[in-house]
Amino acid sequence: MEIILKKITLGLFTVATVASFSAQKVDAKAKTLLDAVSNQYKAKNNVYFKFVYGTGNGKKVTRTEPGIFYSAKDKYKLKVMGTEQIFDGNKIYNISAEDQEVTVAKPTGSEQMFSPLNYIEEYKKGYNVKYMGKLTVNGVKSDFIKLTPTTKNGIKEVNLFINDAKKQIVKLEQFSSDNSVSVIAISDYKENQTLNNAMFTFDKNQYKNYIVTEL
Repeated sequence: MEIILKKITLGLFTVATVASFSAQKVDAKAKTLLDAVSNQYKAKNNVYFKFVYGTGNGKKVTRTEPGIFYSAKDKYKLKVMGTEQIFDGNKIYNISAEDQEVTVAKPTGSEQMFSPLNYIEEYKKGYNVKYMGKLTVNGVKSDFIKLTPTTKNGIKEVNLFINDAKKQIVKLEQFSSDNSVSVIAISDYKENQTLNNAMFTFDKNQYKNYIVTEL
């Protein structure tokens, strides 16, 4: 996965959706956990969390950046690496204060928006899923689930660590075929807050001096 530090064009994780649905092996315990997390997340009016986004090579993370994420059903706002990203349910707006530039795009079929549900849902589309046991991750007792693609899609494996008691994702690790690694460590969950709907709307009047590019 290629990382662009100043411009996050279509999300932090490349979640490849394969066209060919090869025979999957989905561990029953892993499926139960993933479905429970998905149902818990969808049941909330909105979700907020902090995260640390790390990148590197092999299994070593060499760069980290803090971020925050808000979501309300199919809308979200993301702030990380000096960029603000808004998805209003239709288009993604990438706002760079440093470059004074806004890039506008629609999600594609091969890259999904940044969301905790990316891999929680994607296991249904071309991944073998296996429950690996319990580990303590960032001080949280977590269930470890490994996803491996059934066909080549640029990803070697994805590791999910889930707080079973709260039905929340603690950490995601993505290992790509180019030997790169991307990690998201999640903390400080808050749910069903009182949010202003305008936070998920792009107001062009606030960016009159910015260059706006439609992809």
